[in-house]
Amino acid sequence: PGHALTTGPSGEPPFKLLGILDVQNVPCARHSILYGSLGSVIAALGHFLFTSRVRRSCDVAVGVFILGTLGCWFPCRYNYAKQRIQQRIVQEGIKNKILFESTHLDPERKQIGTKSDNS
Repeated sequence: PGHALTTGPSGEPPFKLLGILDVQNVPCARHSILYGSLGSVIAALGHFLFTSRVRRSCDVAVGVFILGTLGCWFPCRYNYAKQRIQQRIVQEGIKNKILFESTHLDPERKQIGTKSDNS
């Protein structure tokens, strides 16, 4: 039997970049690496076509890969964290709604009671 920590969802071992970043299971990792790679290839080819300097084009590729990957990683992780916080707030609200519904602590019940008293 495979262990959950050593195999991916399809039963195969997870792909880890540099042995530390599990690209399959870490949110935003795949997205960021793909965009960083695509940007580096385009930048290196463009630089090479304009200058015909191989070494400098490789340097440009590495730099654009790092900047592109980090440039995609940080906004994606920020939005992911923001979304997780919003999900927790909504889950807490739903839990409280279920817990306090039809009790004397239900805020909607108090509003309904005060409206019927004023009529």
